[in-house]
Amino acid sequence: MAQTTPEADWVSRIADDVIAEAERRAPGKPVVCASGISPSGPIHLGNLREVMVPHLVADEIKRRGVPCEHLISWDDYDRFRKVPAGVEGVDESWAEHIGKPLTSVPAPHGSPYPDWATHFKAALESSLAELGVEYRGISQTEMYTSGAYVEQVLFAMRERARIDAVLERYRTLDKDGGQRPKPQQKQQKQQKEPDEAELEAAEGSGAAAEDDGAGASGGVYYPYKPYCSVCGRDLTTVTDYDDDSTRLTYACQCGHGETVQLSEYRAGKLVWKVDWPMRWAYEGMTFEPSGVDHQSPGSSFVVGGQLVREIFGGTQPIGPMYAFVGISGMAKMSSSRGGVPTPAEALEIMEAPLLRWLYARRKPNQSFKIAFDQEIQRTYDEWDALGRKIADGSAQPADRAVHTRASSTAAGPLPTTPRPLPFRTLASVVDITAGAEEQTLRIIGELDPSDPVRSLDEVRPRLDRAERWITTQVPPEQRTRVRESPDVELLDSLDEEQRAALGDLLAGLDANWSLDGLTSLVYGVPKVRAGLAPDAKPTPELKVAQRAFFALLYRLLVGRETGPRLPTLLLAVGSDRVRKLLGG
Repeated sequence: MAQTTPEADWVSRIADDVIAEAERRAPGKPVVCASGISPSGPIHLGNLREVMVPHLVADEIKRRGVPCEHLISWDDYDRFRKVPAGVEGVDESWAEHIGKPLTSVPAPHGSPYPDWATHFKAALESSLAELGVEYRGISQTEMYTSGAYVEQVLFAMRERARIDAVLERYRTLDKDGGQRPKPQQKQQKQQKEPDEAELEAAEGSGAAAEDDGAGASGGVYYPYKPYCSVCGRDLTTVTDYDDDSTRLTYACQCGHGETVQLSEYRAGKLVWKVDWPMRWAYEGMTFEPSGVDHQSPGSSFVVGGQLVREIFGGTQPIGPMYAFVGISGMAKMSSSRGGVPTPAEALEIMEAPLLRWLYARRKPNQSFKIAFDQEIQRTYDEWDALGRKIADGSAQPADRAVHTRASSTAAGPLPTTPRPLPFRTLASVVDITAGAEEQTLRIIGELDPSDPVRSLDEVRPRLDRAERWITTQVPPEQRTRVRESPDVELLDSLDEEQRAALGDLLAGLDANWSLDGLTSLVYGVPKVRAGLAPDAKPTPELKVAQRAFFALLYRLLVGRETGPRLPTLLLAVGSDRVRKLLGG
């Protein structure tokens, strides 16, 4: 295998390591990359990094012609831990389902899906299809209830003392006495329940709980947690287990208790810190990154590395720690984590290649923000600028690699807008026209008279993304409303110099009626008034004069001192109406 060059991006370097590790472990077998997602509520843009890092690496491996599979383990057999806030169709009555598997919890009111987990999983599945992410999904509900893990469960129960010994090395000090609980003390010590912040940090990344089963069954440790056959919840305590017969006895807080044959009982699962390393060995995973919440001493990833090697006879997957994803300016908050938007919400305003680019251009251990406010316009500008560098051959090798990963996969290119006009221009147009298609086409068609846009399909889907951004993220008070009639009072108050500047602008409208022409005109009028050439470089004094002129135009056109870029605004308003509002 050829090694990547020093200029290669982080994906290529990790792919080198993963391919080499896979050959060392299992020569000739496909490389297995993995993600874990818990559909416990809206799956947000932070969780998406859990998918995108393995996807990008797996995709690079496929591009090299090496067989590779990306697994997404849907942790839908996790317990329902809390009722998320702000989810439409959900109220506090869902609290009665706390402790049930996510696939046994009703979906929100009005959902077409049969259960909670499927409802939230479907939203991400749709987004992943749009993002070009190919994977094989594994439902942990199906795996446990079908009996696929029976041998692993029975093995873990037989090895419970050894598992407990490994876990004991990492258990935190008891908060009350400062000492680890001794076996005889465990009956009084209940399993530590993570606080809300810990739960929120873990949700969605495959660690719905940093649960190792400690203290749940008196003085004996059991790595298995049954769901009650009567109430369906995991409020159970294993009171006895026989290795030879596999008879397991449990008691539930609902009052029910029974003895079952674990070799045949399907309602239950291994506790998380045992479940994860078991699956590493079962699936033969080579690569699986994890969030910062899993990389601290005593966390599930660290402990899992010991368990998979010492107990399950497997090898921990390699994978970097990935940092958090921040959000700026989200106007409509709806996620279970206090308002973090979902991939579907992001894709309403971002083309799929752009969203892929945000994850591809940063190393996993680098945090970054996704903008939903005015900064989204700059993000689009940066993406378009990179595209121009790619086209003219001036982009650096690493930037070319990242652009390729964002705009295509091993299966081929992703859909793009045929004529990607600047997002800020399209946003200004739909802001002014309120989405009226005939008027929108007229304005866009006049942006470049030498090569006019003749159909809105040429600027879709970017146009639709811009319209969605304007209607959902820009507050009503910031929307542009062109005046219906001239501001007579303001026009009457103008001094001679202001009237002359407006006259120069109106005189040049017809000859400069294009985006580039109007840009030169509005910037050039203050220069000419100052006795300079229209293409003169601006001085500090000239910039002050330009700002004053622009503010005057905005006040006369939209009734405030700021607004969309003036050339776009003038095109949108139309020549006749501009003349009327400017007193021409």
